[in-house]
Amino acid sequence: MGRLKRWADQTIGSLLVLDTLLTYIFLYLPIGVLILYSFSASRYALVWGGFSLDAYRRLLTDPEIVSALLNSVIVATSATALATVLGTALALALERARIRWRGSIEAFVYLPIVIPEIVMAVGLLLFFAQVLRPLVSTVGLGISPPLAVIAGHITFSISYVMVVVRARLRDLDKSLEEAALDLGATPWQVVRRVTLPLLAPAIISGALLAFTLSLDDFYVTYFATTGGSGFKTLPLYLYALQGRAAIPPQMNAVASLMLVASLMLIALALLVQRRSYSRRA
Repeated sequence: MGRLKRWADQTIGSLLVLDTLLTYIFLYLPIGVLILYSFSASRYALVWGGFSLDAYRRLLTDPEIVSALLNSVIVATSATALATVLGTALALALERARIRWRGSIEAFVYLPIVIPEIVMAVGLLLFFAQVLRPLVSTVGLGISPPLAVIAGHITFSISYVMVVVRARLRDLDKSLEEAALDLGATPWQVVRRVTLPLLAPAIISGALLAFTLSLDDFYVTYFATTGGSGFKTLPLYLYALQGRAAIPPQMNAVASLMLVASLMLIALALLVQRRSYSRRA
């Protein structure tokens, strides 16, 4: 009986290992193929023509790619800066201030994380078209596609920054803030000289996460520009390449670089968080 049980445990363990291996292969093999074909010498993205770095060299000379890259960096940087400030302030308000209907406010804050991105993108499109643009036009102003994209990215980035900063804020030792108040510091001085320095690793992590999400976003960007304004970020540029008769190999190279950049930013955010917790321990 004991031998049969050991055999069953070993069989189940082997099946679980095999299932995990097949799952990872299914998830990451297409990414591996994408990276491999980014080094192809062929004129077409879906054909292997030998090893070459021509696709990466063309990235530096293609004005469309350079323009899309600059647009992505400008949008991501602007959205991240504003979302970090607003998300940090929101985390402080929800965790430290006395707010009525806190539960309802928290539910609205978490909505951009919970709802599908396509739903949020369509909602922003309707808001810009039916509410914001007519309202702004009454005072003789307009909303350019870059501003619309930045506003859309800020909308969903605030929630992610808030979640990261608030998680660190909950673990913060309140006695440090209370000691500063006892020593005569004003509430603003406590926030500026005690709370924010202690929250700095979480704020940086939230900003890196927001930058990564903004850099990779497609749906909100597409609907915010209504897909035809001429303003393109890297995701929109990649989408536009699919309409061509022959997809160039730069598509694989751009996608590979975006993947590497996203992984590096996420790894940096995790490193900052880990160092913060190790110092606290």
